[in-house]
Amino acid sequence: MRSTFSLGALALLLSGSALVPAIAESSLAATSNDAVAMAVSSPEPQGPTPAVAIREVDLELSPSDTQIKQAPPTRIAPAPKPAPRVVHSSKGEASWYGPGFFGNRTANGEVFRPGTLTAAHRTLPFGTKVRVTNLWNGRTAVVRINDRGPFHGNRVIDIAHGAAQSLGLTASGVAQVRLEVLQ
Repeated sequence: MRSTFSLGALALLLSGSALVPAIAESSLAATSNDAVAMAVSSPEPQGPTPAVAIREVDLELSPSDTQIKQAPPTRIAPAPKPAPRVVHSSKGEASWYGPGFFGNRTANGEVFRPGTLTAAHRTLPFGTKVRVTNLWNGRTAVVRINDRGPFHGNRVIDIAHGAAQSLGLTASGVAQVRLEVLQ
């Protein structure tokens, strides 16, 4: 390292001399005394010569230089789920139930909790998904059958308090609805 620095310094000092390119291209590193002796023995100046700086070059590559840079991955949206198929459709009157029954067991054994999207139907199997549409305001909700009922008048479904709120049914208590049994 010391001899490389000395040659570089000498090259800067002798920038007007024709010797600098010869020193820069030499594969054998000469000591500074040999270079000065060669510079003194060559008396013929050949005009201005561009200055050449000599520096030590590290040929080892760091791990970050050897890595191939890749573009960030593009996000692919998942395929949309197909819309549930309607197996059966009917119309009728719906009512809602809730606060007096919270904590009790439903007909399938679940604990009835506030805010659930469940319903009672006389004949549909437990776990059946039903899309209920309030015909008075157009709101819809998908409920799961987990109880039996209603046992009052000609009502077709009795929905839990959470579903009644999303359908806008709590104020009136009853409404005309369309039921669509989903597969």
